[in-house]
Amino acid sequence: MRKGYLGVDIGSISTKAVVVDAAGEVLARSYLWTEGNPVRAVKAVLAELEEQLDGEDVEVVAVGTTGSARELTGAVLGAQVVKNEITAHAVGTLSRHPDVQTIFEIGGQDSKIIIVRDGVPVDYAMNTLCAAGTGSFLSSQARRLGVPVEEFGERALRSKRPTKIAGRCTVFAESDLVHKAQIGHPLEDIIAGLCNAIVGNYLNNVGKGKEVLAPIVFQGGVSKNVGVVRAFREATGHDVYVDDDGHLMGALGVAIVARDDGEEAPFSFDVRDVAFETVGEECGGCPNECEVVLVLRERAFLDGWGNRCERGLTRVREHLGVAEGARAGGSVAGR
Repeated sequence: MRKGYLGVDIGSISTKAVVVDAAGEVLARSYLWTEGNPVRAVKAVLAELEEQLDGEDVEVVAVGTTGSARELTGAVLGAQVVKNEITAHAVGTLSRHPDVQTIFEIGGQDSKIIIVRDGVPVDYAMNTLCAAGTGSFLSSQARRLGVPVEEFGERALRSKRPTKIAGRCTVFAESDLVHKAQIGHPLEDIIAGLCNAIVGNYLNNVGKGKEVLAPIVFQGGVSKNVGVVRAFREATGHDVYVDDDGHLMGALGVAIVARDDGEEAPFSFDVRDVAFETVGEECGGCPNECEVVLVLRERAFLDGWGNRCERGLTRVREHLGVAEGARAGGSVAGR
């Protein structure tokens, strides 16, 4: 029986998961919308992965999680490894492109740049405050223009004279886009201009002060938009490579970290049938007023965080009447 390693990257917009073998080859993959319910999304991707692995002689022996809901997901899955997104994306990209020097990543609600030299991440920057240039921003503008977001890239490539769109702020970009449409700019030119504005916003904000060197790998959901890819190539003067699994790089990376750093323990896909819930409450035991989050497995305490001292976790558990329960997978490393 072959060993498999599960990696889950869960964000506010989408949830990604892969199972890789000992050589890092992807055996199963899943990409679904989170839809505001990370636990339900994780269970859904597990169902897809298990279906894809049906009939395969594979046993998952280590689990890693990353993304904005990595703590919660790690607790639910009993993950041996929980890693930040920078580490996960860098490891995943380097496993496919060992000579990469710059990683562009634009997701549903944030974006990041990772600078790599000699196979080691040496610098990074993230933008989590402004939605301009993210996948959610593109989707909202696609609805405004009445064009499916899946067609945005191809429509942008048809443009010969991209419209100049103010892209530094979501509000200004939307206002400018509506104005340009009202005065008669062709739809393809507006879409191409929007792609250019996204790239300009990214390079002037996320990439500000960074030395962008080739090879460049572009990933995240927005990397599937060929109009944005073209705009990056024109703006940087370099080829920009998009991996077929570029939207899964975080999940791939944390699966590899789990393979290399996690302690092996049997994992069962039956965890998707277990009832999980989260409870949040302020401790109130001292001026810190820690916001403590508890994860319950079938009403028993599984894990918790947000407390600055052990008293916070204990106080909230006692106040809510939550009993101690068995943790799903022992200690979780790399938080």
